[in-house]
Amino acid sequence: MTTNTVREPSQREELKHFLRTRRERLRPEDVGLPPGARRRTPGLRREEVAMLAGIGASWYTWLEQGRNIKVSERVLDSISRALLLDTVEQDHLYRLVGMNPPQRAADDLADTAQLTALMEGWMPSPAYVIDQCWDIVGLNRTASLVFGFDEKGTNFLVSFFTNPTVRARHRHWAEAARSLVSDFRRGCASYPADSRLSSISRRLIEESQEFAELWSRYDITAANPGVKAIDHPQAGLLTFDHSVLEIPDRPGIRLMLHTPRPGTETREKVVELLRQDERQGRISLVEASRANPGWPAGKLIEGSQRVSEVRTGPASGVATDLTSVTML
Repeated sequence: MTTNTVREPSQREELKHFLRTRRERLRPEDVGLPPGARRRTPGLRREEVAMLAGIGASWYTWLEQGRNIKVSERVLDSISRALLLDTVEQDHLYRLVGMNPPQRAADDLADTAQLTALMEGWMPSPAYVIDQCWDIVGLNRTASLVFGFDEKGTNFLVSFFTNPTVRARHRHWAEAARSLVSDFRRGCASYPADSRLSSISRRLIEESQEFAELWSRYDITAANPGVKAIDHPQAGLLTFDHSVLEIPDRPGIRLMLHTPRPGTETREKVVELLRQDERQGRISLVEASRANPGWPAGKLIEGSQRVSEVRTGPASGVATDLTSVTML
């Protein structure tokens, strides 16, 4: 069990005000207590919070008064439940006492609508989302075409080291591999309780000699998004500036954004790649109708409309596919 002492006076002052205001906003009936007689001060009494949290009244009073006392994760969780704190407030409480907030699965947090909108708005440039285990949980059509990702879902790290298509497209694969393994090791330290991370490392040690060698070095380097050079079999060299955005209310979720590098023909090549993909989609629909004469005409029209639905991107003025984003 982790414990910590709130030493900084400014932190203790913040903690004092935070706990008091959270207590004063609650009525007894909010937490299942009888209303009782009229109260001279708003909210619950300190003794009531202590009773609900299962801790000593004196100890809770000292904590709310900002005294220099030790605090444990178990006690913080109990106080959070007693004060009906939401996840954002609970994380803030943990940080006030100088402790890391509880780990939460990304699926338990906000929905994916905003991330989907961001990836769609990033078209025609590539964008995808990975979770704390490096699973690709969302991507736009350009990311699938440029990097060779499987839209049905894959693990980015496993794919990077074991998928020949993905590997062949990264011109500076060896340099990127060193950075990715370092980043993955930092992630494992951030989420030690997540058994999926250790499963991924064990799998890659068995399946990739390069990963096993890099993993054994224990190298930790600064994250360097930098530039990605992609050798695409149809479009040729594509060069992107690569940025990583972390989502504050979704721990472990990262939005990977790629911008065509100025001074290259990358943007024009990507747009042409999307057009070719759209044309191929139309051809596939026609071939399917010829191969299946009994296929209802409505199905062909519906499929054709899905392929041809395009809109103008907000900044680029380039036609982008309305159904271009996949959230898994």
